[in-house]
Amino acid sequence: MSEHFDVHGGARLVGEVGVVGAKNSVLKLMAAALLAEGTTTITNCPQILDVPLMADVLRSVGCAVSIDGDTVRITTPTALSHRADSPAMGKLRASVCVLGPLVGRLKRAVVALPGGDAIGSRPLDMHQNGLRKLGATSSIEHGCVVAKADHLRGAQIWLDFPSVGATENILMAAVLAEGTTVIDNAAREPEITDICTMLTRMGAHIEGAGTSTLTVRGVDELHAVEHRVIGDRIVGATWAFAAAMTRGDITVRGVNPHHLELVLEKLRLAGAEVTTFDGDGFRVVQPDRPRSVDFVTLPYPGFATDLQPFAVALSSVSDGTSMITENVYEARFRFIEEMVRLGADARTDGHHAVVRGVERLSSAPVWASDIRAGAGLVLAGLCADGVTEVWDVFHIDRGYPHFVENLNRLGARIERVATDPTRA
Repeated sequence: MSEHFDVHGGARLVGEVGVVGAKNSVLKLMAAALLAEGTTTITNCPQILDVPLMADVLRSVGCAVSIDGDTVRITTPTALSHRADSPAMGKLRASVCVLGPLVGRLKRAVVALPGGDAIGSRPLDMHQNGLRKLGATSSIEHGCVVAKADHLRGAQIWLDFPSVGATENILMAAVLAEGTTVIDNAAREPEITDICTMLTRMGAHIEGAGTSTLTVRGVDELHAVEHRVIGDRIVGATWAFAAAMTRGDITVRGVNPHHLELVLEKLRLAGAEVTTFDGDGFRVVQPDRPRSVDFVTLPYPGFATDLQPFAVALSSVSDGTSMITENVYEARFRFIEEMVRLGADARTDGHHAVVRGVERLSSAPVWASDIRAGAGLVLAGLCADGVTEVWDVFHIDRGYPHFVENLNRLGARIERVATDPTRA
């Protein structure tokens, strides 16, 4: 069965919505469970498709994994397999984060190359180079990353770009290496801080979480713990943009507003009234048509590339002309092709896009190319005349729990429609 969403235009979203654990954190925390024998319990997990996929990856190396609502329990045995080649590896990018834990604990790994969103090339060079600095060999063979080491020893590692995935893999290998590792130009995302918090509770020695320099003093072993995932700032920001685009009034709970300071400031510039609640959420009220604002994607604390589709969608219905610059993933502007189907006035030139806002978009069939593009198209459909069909919605299900239900509670009218292709 193929599924799409029918999105009825004209809704003004009003109400309160809760945000659960971060997709970009929980999958890496699940991988970190490989570092310690015993049962690791992770709570506040989002009920999204990627969590059972990562569970399958962990089962492929010998773990027992149970998922009960928002709680995931991972029992890691003494004897792990070093081969992570589950079919699930080809369906999500985060699966590559088992590489660091396997090399750290077993001193060898064969990890199938990951899949995930179609947003451009994301090579593993920095992951491999970091492991080599720690004393491992690493190469790509027959569609897998193959790494092995006699010993892992601490090293000074400079990342050419503050890659989240490379930072995580190197960090998870270094916590069990001999001596001290310093990772310079490390990623600073809140999800990195979250994994550092969990690793520290497991017995790791890490300094500098949330800064561009991580110092790791290796230990002999780690132990299993219980950990609560931080709130998903990308999902929280999605609801913030939804309020601004539909001239709505949405209160978001369960996410730290300090993780979204730049996003909320951009929405203030667009004319929104923004109120923050200490550590637990925020409210966005958009009384009038939003004003045009420029956006530039950069690593955290800059404007997240994951939010670029929402910046484009907001600009498409704003008063004025916006410039959006994409500095992280070159293929993210594929989203604009679908926005043009909806009547957006947008042009791209290299890694820049110029968007001239229109009063109203027009409905059309559109296709999601990744998680955030899919959600962005749904929000755009709410600002279009008629009914917009959004296809390939499995992408959205990978990142947003109960997306349709939450939107309908806020006042939208969206239906999930299943189609049997054999009856076409």
